[in-house]
Amino acid sequence: MSNNIETIVLGGGCFWCTEAVFLNIKGVLKVTSGYSGGTIENPTYEQVCPGKTGYAEVLKIEYDLEIVSLESLLDIFFTIHDPTTLNRQGNDVGTQYRSIILFTTLEQKTIAENFIKNIQKRFDKPIVTEIKQLTAFYPAESYHQNYYEKNPNNPYCAFQIPGKLAKVSKKFRTNLK
Repeated sequence: MSNNIETIVLGGGCFWCTEAVFLNIKGVLKVTSGYSGGTIENPTYEQVCPGKTGYAEVLKIEYDLEIVSLESLLDIFFTIHDPTTLNRQGNDVGTQYRSIILFTTLEQKTIAENFIKNIQKRFDKPIVTEIKQLTAFYPAESYHQNYYEKNPNNPYCAFQIPGKLAKVSKKFRTNLK
């Protein structure tokens, strides 16, 4: 096992959709859907859904720097969601769907800030992705973990996820497991 294992927490809409993508990336060792950025301890999905707790649906991604860089993960992240829409991704509306990067090291913060500065030209509107230090992460309930793999025929998933997977497959072919 490498000594270069890091953790980053990313939120870009529904965690079912983003989890399905990151589970397929080489160098990603573990992906846990959960909640971060809110105000109560041990939130539940039912508490987070109405958007009144301050929590975002996020992924805790453990990755091996010898295999995948944070820049590569961020490139994928900014490809699969719209970082210019405040508190929404498509039809999912509320602070729980905001675009957010929660760093665990100051180096990650610097990389994320520079990455956003460098990719802003790709977008017509300003990037509104929050960058904050991770203070707490609460894993989502077990039925949310590997959700797409377990529920590929869920209508929401069947509509949202294949397009994201196709986009990543086309643009990041060398990064796929």
